[in-house]
Amino acid sequence: MKFNLAKMIDHTLLKQDAGAAAIEQLCHEAICYQFAAVCVQPSYVQLVAQCLQGTSVKVCTVIGFPLGANHTVVKAFEAGQAVKDGAEELDMVLHIGALKTGLDEYVRKDIRAVAEAAPGKIIKVILETGLLTDDEKRRACELAVQAGAHFVKTSTGFGAGGATVEDIRLMREVVGPDFGVKASGGIRTLEDAQKLLAAGANRIGTSAGPSLII
Repeated sequence: MKFNLAKMIDHTLLKQDAGAAAIEQLCHEAICYQFAAVCVQPSYVQLVAQCLQGTSVKVCTVIGFPLGANHTVVKAFEAGQAVKDGAEELDMVLHIGALKTGLDEYVRKDIRAVAEAAPGKIIKVILETGLLTDDEKRRACELAVQAGAHFVKTSTGFGAGGATVEDIRLMREVVGPDFGVKASGGIRTLEDAQKLLAAGANRIGTSAGPSLII
């Protein structure tokens, strides 16, 4: 199976100490390799939108990152501000504690609020799979679909574990063939990316994008 790998990569820099120069370099690399998107912290969305203006590379940011436990109203506000700043894709962290304690309706409404605050934008729900049982992963995927998201995503890269072939297969099985599945967390080699894509991912989140293409 062949993939246009570059078009499936969200070139990502979410480190706390990242400065404007590093973000600009990230954008330059994304344009050079024609990656799908650049993913950064919300405060850098305006800068990224300026850098990517006139290109096919999308502007992506994170919402409720990295813990997911913000009030829903805060996540929704953050999403709306991100859209105003130029974000086209939003990777929101699911409220993990609510999911694990069976508050499915809360989780569904939390996701829906972000989707409604960013109409027409791509919403990816970060599950943080390393903290979930298989049953919880399935429920999280079902809730993301029901709430109007467009992708489910494995992890923040700041939590326990990262993307695994087994989790991607499970997520793809639950959401079906037409929903997005993003593998993120610890993807450092071309072999890693190829295995995850073969398992059902159709987007890769990584800070190592250029080394996967070269």
